[in-house]
Amino acid sequence: MTWAADLAVSGQPLSLQNIPTPALVLDLPVLERNCERMRRLATAHGVELRPHLKTAKSAEVARIATLGQPGGITVSTVAEAAYFAARGFVDLTYAVGIAPDKLASLDVLQREHHADIRLIADHPSQVSAVAARASALGGAFEVLIEVDTGGGRGGIPPEGPELLELAGLLASAAPTLRLVGVLTHAGHSYHAHGAAEITKVAEAERAGAVLAASRLRAAGHVCRVVSVGSTPTVLHAERFDGVTEIRPGVYTLFDLHQAALGCCGIRDIAASVLATVIGHNERVGRIVLDAGGLALSKDVSANELRTDAGYGLICPAISDCSPVP
Repeated sequence: MTWAADLAVSGQPLSLQNIPTPALVLDLPVLERNCERMRRLATAHGVELRPHLKTAKSAEVARIATLGQPGGITVSTVAEAAYFAARGFVDLTYAVGIAPDKLASLDVLQREHHADIRLIADHPSQVSAVAARASALGGAFEVLIEVDTGGGRGGIPPEGPELLELAGLLASAAPTLRLVGVLTHAGHSYHAHGAAEITKVAEAERAGAVLAASRLRAAGHVCRVVSVGSTPTVLHAERFDGVTEIRPGVYTLFDLHQAALGCCGIRDIAASVLATVIGHNERVGRIVLDAGGLALSKDVSANELRTDAGYGLICPAISDCSPVP
């Protein structure tokens, strides 16, 4: 029996004072407000919202995030795809390069849950290997060509000859693989300094994706999807001309890094870790918590932009999370 069930049986109210620690605490009204903000943005710009759920990994969060939207979501692992497909989310973009040996699991999801899973590709050998594996399985997948708009992680230059080469390979692999559009992710926006720099990255992201789409269409290829988006670039973009969908993800919960980038305020952060002080060392001015690296995460990226982030800001459990002086 879980601690929540124990409290229900005992008749005790659920409160921060009687939750065993360390515990993840989600502020539902804040989450809902963040999701509504992004829905309004998508509607205002006439683009579809396909939230990336790799942070939340929750069907309940996905339902809130996709409210009023077509219902498509973005995932990064087979496990995430399986979890969400089993809970009714069957329009999935698998937004990392696919290894051919993972296709069998994705093909099963398509058959058992009537899911539509889009893959991404950025290299001829990848397309050939995926096409061969999908054909052997008797399956079929939609594919987005990944273009690199400055992140330098994955993708091909939107202006380079590789784009049309890949499109030709995908055309020859039809109907096993079907080219449906282009995708890019400006992950380097997380290292930007200031709103103006993020806005510049956002425009480069948009322009690169639109250029790639235009080149594909001019060459006679189908390109109905033009997909962009990191949380910082979506929130700082001035326009989405030529874009069909956005894929932000961290906005549902936000974090200190997003606050440091100017994407949100401290009170927009929906997730926190409840911990108990289990020791004081007055001699060196330290306290000890029952939440270590596994509970707090060892991601200290926010420290690139602010000096007080550490592993998180310490807040009183009974307050509105204004940092303790």
